[in-house]
Amino acid sequence: MMLTTHALDKFFRGLLDIDGFKDIDSSLNGIQVDNNGGEVRKMAFAVDACMETFKRAARAGAGLLFVHHGLFWGKPLSLEGGHLQRVKFLLDNNIALYAVHLPLDQHPRLGNNAVLAEMLGIKEPEPFGLYHGRKIGYKGSLSSALTIEEAASRISYMGRPPLGIFPFGKKEILTCGVISGGAAREAPQALEEGLDLYIAGESSHSVYHQALEGGLNMIAGGHYSTEVWGVKRMMEECVAQFGIDCEFIDVPTGL
Repeated sequence: MMLTTHALDKFFRGLLDIDGFKDIDSSLNGIQVDNNGGEVRKMAFAVDACMETFKRAARAGAGLLFVHHGLFWGKPLSLEGGHLQRVKFLLDNNIALYAVHLPLDQHPRLGNNAVLAEMLGIKEPEPFGLYHGRKIGYKGSLSSALTIEEAASRISYMGRPPLGIFPFGKKEILTCGVISGGAAREAPQALEEGLDLYIAGESSHSVYHQALEGGLNMIAGGHYSTEVWGVKRMMEECVAQFGIDCEFIDVPTGL
């Protein structure tokens, strides 16, 4: 099969339930910028659609860039300023941009949260974290007890420190819930379910005292750092399925 953008779009849509999230995800999931219709011989994968990522994808010779955070969110944007320059760069370099947001967070095998649950040693992970009627995270019992520092170390990407560690609960952690990215405000759901530890990408002042008073351990692993995992797992899936040359582009924000 010749790997065109539309052949890859069909593959991703069948794998990631992209259409199932169209009513709750503000991201324009799927092809955001197309190429000239030619064969894609190399793919690049990254967390964010930004000029630095685009330049590295061009240097790598990628024909398609798969990202978690794309360029279009919920409403049309005029092609001017930096937005114009980003789109123009993709067109000038014949790089297609493909974005997958919530479907990649939620996927039970390839998603950010499923991979984080696997890394933490969550046994038989169950859906967790209600967002607009869909559970996009995972929770469960750990295969062995962890301290909060050990849990933070397990999910660290490239040894980078988390944004914050909040040891407000048990020293021996046996249960955990995880939702990658900006999901700090879902912490009360972890409290309601009696979990020992809640992991999100970001922290929030508004839930600090709720976690403290409720005895809930929390880790803010970093929005970027908690969302490299699904992207990298998707890259591995494409290599396995198609044998195509792929490259992960790491452009950390520290946030």
